[in-house]
Amino acid sequence: MFLRYSSRKKDGKEHRYWSIVENKRVGGGRVVQRHVLYLGEINSTQELAWRKSIEVFQDGQERPSTMALFPEDHCEALIPDESIVRVRLSELRLCRPRQWGACWLVVQLWRELELDRFWAERLSASRKGTRWDQVLLVLVAYRLIAPGSEWQLHRQWFGNSALGDLLGADFALADSHKLYACHDLLLQHKQALFDHLVERWRDLFNASFEVLLYDLTSTYFESEPPGDEKDKRRFGYSRDKRSDCVQVVIALIVTPQGFPLAYEVLAGNTADNTTLREFLDKIERQYGKARRIWVMDRGIPTEEVLEVMRQADPPVQYLVGTPKGRLNRLEKALLERPWQVARPGVEVKLLPQQGELYVLAQSADRIAKERSMRRRQLKWLWARLKQLSAMTLTREQLLMKLGAAKQKAPSAWRLIEIEVANPQASFTYRLHREKLRSTRRREGRYLLRTNLTETDPAKLWGFYLQLVAVEEAFKNLKGDLAIRPIFHQNEQRIEAHIFVSFLAYCLHVTLGQRLRTLAPGLTARSVLEKFAAMQMIDVHLPTTDGRELILTRYTQPEPELELLLDELKLKLPAQPPPKISAAREPPQPLLCSADL
Repeated sequence: MFLRYSSRKKDGKEHRYWSIVENKRVGGGRVVQRHVLYLGEINSTQELAWRKSIEVFQDGQERPSTMALFPEDHCEALIPDESIVRVRLSELRLCRPRQWGACWLVVQLWRELELDRFWAERLSASRKGTRWDQVLLVLVAYRLIAPGSEWQLHRQWFGNSALGDLLGADFALADSHKLYACHDLLLQHKQALFDHLVERWRDLFNASFEVLLYDLTSTYFESEPPGDEKDKRRFGYSRDKRSDCVQVVIALIVTPQGFPLAYEVLAGNTADNTTLREFLDKIERQYGKARRIWVMDRGIPTEEVLEVMRQADPPVQYLVGTPKGRLNRLEKALLERPWQVARPGVEVKLLPQQGELYVLAQSADRIAKERSMRRRQLKWLWARLKQLSAMTLTREQLLMKLGAAKQKAPSAWRLIEIEVANPQASFTYRLHREKLRSTRRREGRYLLRTNLTETDPAKLWGFYLQLVAVEEAFKNLKGDLAIRPIFHQNEQRIEAHIFVSFLAYCLHVTLGQRLRTLAPGLTARSVLEKFAAMQMIDVHLPTTDGRELILTRYTQPEPELELLLDELKLKLPAQPPPKISAAREPPQPLLCSADL
């Protein structure tokens, strides 16, 4: 058994990374080397300590032998020293494997955004010494790495992670009461947090906040409707297709790069077109008036709000999707306008009208996608109607099955005329060809409106496509970060839970931005999974005097991960120093009743 190193030049210096290796004889008389333990980078002082500190007792030997750990170090001349720790190698134990890599990466992101300083200034320790800033980091790391309930965090996840090792804390940090109590301390700092993050993103990535993307989503609860009329959990239009459940609406503003600028949790019955005015005022109060471009989907702004945006000083610029019904009114005027190429596969028509510019855009890719979806739905619905017409059903059964077919293929349903006989349980159906022709004309087309003076078709189309960033943010929140299910019942706790999810999303988007710059092609989720492969383990080496030498070590990263670390300009920390336990007390004899 000996130490082997691999060297790598970094910043003009040579760095050596050490592992304990042993020779193993295999079939055919060959000798292969097996990694026993990765030690990381060892400086000269640590190297000397290793040379002086380890002797090994092999079973059947009367005297210890010194391992030649370093190839160049043969220890025949080693002078006996009382500081020598003699270990029994045959009794080596590997204990408490736990996830280390992803936890370490989250802590790095947390510090890169200076959230350790931000929260340390605002969340002072409790009288019992609870570090609330660390409790919050535990909640955010859990939400980012393996989202679930606080109960699962307390009972399982924290003990299986190395977060306690990284924070220098014990299991008390993940006490369930502390996890819940931490939620009560957060919401008052929401505004200050976004101010802080905006400045950090500017410093780190030169982020721009001139183009703002605005959209809404909803998240539902399986719980019963609350009795309190002021509670935000209400029935409303569900984007999750769960109209049977109470919900809250989440409004979000992000940049095209995905950086969130603000969000609000609104009542579940909030109409989309009632939210924008409040957000306009909020952003101006927080960040001042500026020439920003608001990009929104149809249904969010009302005509009154758009008029306010046009009449503001300076005017608030917008690019907004427009319901296809307005296309009918403008179709004749648009037919007279020429098509312009915005980018390969995308054409636009520009129509100035009453101080606004209408933009009709058609995308070849979108045409192909929508046409394929429409054909698939129509084919299925036609076959289903043919099946139903051959069945013997009561009128109630027929209406029920027709309703189910309509729900499954709503777009195709509008293209077919269906007449149900009354009172008989029969029906006729035919294809509405005029509607089909009209649908084909509109497939892959978007009607936009703007008060921008910019008339470059490519830029206008590019602005609208950036709405995908909001959809991606919602996808991450509801998917990767598992904002649902929400197990809290208290309204403040519910909003705090969403706040923690958004804080995790801020780390997620920070990692994503770093990857776009330094390692394009990788996603934040895939990188977290790669780092999760790095484990931490406790190596226990019993000594001859009844103690144990404990080496806490994280595993050596695979070559692919080493390359990724280098690309991301991240450096792994030094391995924790060895610890030695106190001598074990001899076991006490058991008492029986006769001894009492």
